[in-house]
Amino acid sequence: MSMRSTEAPKNKFHSGEIEAQYLWGVDGQWDDKRTEKLLWSHIPNEYHKRIEQTQFFFLATSNANGQCDCSFKGGGPNLVRVLSETRLAFPDFDGNGAFMSLGNILQNPQVGMLFIDFAGGARLRVNGSAQIHDDGEMMKLFNTASRVVVVDINLVVPNCKAYIPIIKTIGS
Repeated sequence: MSMRSTEAPKNKFHSGEIEAQYLWGVDGQWDDKRTEKLLWSHIPNEYHKRIEQTQFFFLATSNANGQCDCSFKGGGPNLVRVLSETRLAFPDFDGNGAFMSLGNILQNPQVGMLFIDFAGGARLRVNGSAQIHDDGEMMKLFNTASRVVVVDINLVVPNCKAYIPIIKTIGS
């Protein structure tokens, strides 16, 4: 792992997380060593290729009132481009026209992305602030996209393989 991978975000937990840790008896678990291992401020280089090869991910958004939406985003390899350790982009393709994810981003730019490798069990959570681009340089990243969403990353959390079912792809 790169040396930067041990840099945790400045504010590890919000008050609700701290309260839950206390209520359920795990408030002493998050020492500096565990924080450095499991809470990152960026995507380490060794994860870039895995993210760019993903064929899908799940996108969590919420509107200004906190009403949530979780969407499946698919499109095959190169669906996501890692622009730097702290920035990535993905295309928005026209779907049903409801614009649930993009509408939420317009009201509240905070997003969560969940990448799951069902073949190997690895998963990675990426949280950040999103911007929607419908013209300009970012559109060149994805030729057929109607829009491009760019996420400035503020938290990356690798997760263990526990409870992830192994699913094999049939044919191609």
